[in-house]
Amino acid sequence: MTLWLTGSITALITPMKKDGSLDIKRYEELVDWQIREGSSALVPVGTTGESPTLTQEEHKQIVEIAIKVTNKRVPILAGAGSNSTQETIEKVSFAKKIGADAALVVTPYYNKPTQEGLYQHYNLIANKTEFPIYIYNIPGRSVIDMSVETMARLAENPYIIGVKDATADLQRPIKVRRAVKKPFNQLSGEDGTAVSFLAAGGDGCISVTANIAPRLCAEMQNAWKEGSVARAIALQDKLTILHDAMFCEANPIPVKYAASLLGLAGEMCRLPLTPLSEKSRIEVRHALEEVGLLD
Repeated sequence: MTLWLTGSITALITPMKKDGSLDIKRYEELVDWQIREGSSALVPVGTTGESPTLTQEEHKQIVEIAIKVTNKRVPILAGAGSNSTQETIEKVSFAKKIGADAALVVTPYYNKPTQEGLYQHYNLIANKTEFPIYIYNIPGRSVIDMSVETMARLAENPYIIGVKDATADLQRPIKVRRAVKKPFNQLSGEDGTAVSFLAAGGDGCISVTANIAPRLCAEMQNAWKEGSVARAIALQDKLTILHDAMFCEANPIPVKYAASLLGLAGEMCRLPLTPLSEKSRIEVRHALEEVGLLD
């Protein structure tokens, strides 16, 4: 597998109209703007894209639009995970068919499989689809944590090429690098530890904050890549207040509200996600002002 993602990779929101339907025009504009602002790759229909409440047809539509608008300017890492192995195979196969570059597959939520179950789940998906797969390890949402040993075992499969690590454990990329016996693309799934993850040997960050501050997030990643450590840390410090605000309530509620303030998309989320509280609205607005994104 030749794909190797680096830099600031945006976990895209899915813009919706006030009635809850997809806002396709805003989504197309958002995808194009992200690329022009320096995002190095895009992730449609992940957790931030509200994948749990999208229908199967909406899921396909959002991935197709991202691929079409991107037009190969940057890679598309299509969200394709499910707690059903067969459903995940179908989603990964679809992503492959329509021209995505890889699939992001979350650890199965709710089922709580064993480490052996995780191994068999991912291994079967990879073997059935023969398509590049990134493991999405996010214990905070899926309840289970893939062990380093299981990840190393899965990395023996040529189609399993990397991980989105949302554990916030900065020893994890070091341990994974030691355990995996091939080049393995490690991406942070935590905005607040993006620079620290790079310092621990990571390659980039799949970012929520990049929905609203793509240029700053890209500059931070590029500064590190160019060896400008002080610049990267300064940008990290500047963005920290924004990272915190984006997670003051369940993702993507705050980032969608922030996007609405910036005129990028509406703040509508589908139930069971509810509108941002007044207290959190003040926090998000203040963070945008502090970073210089809002007057």
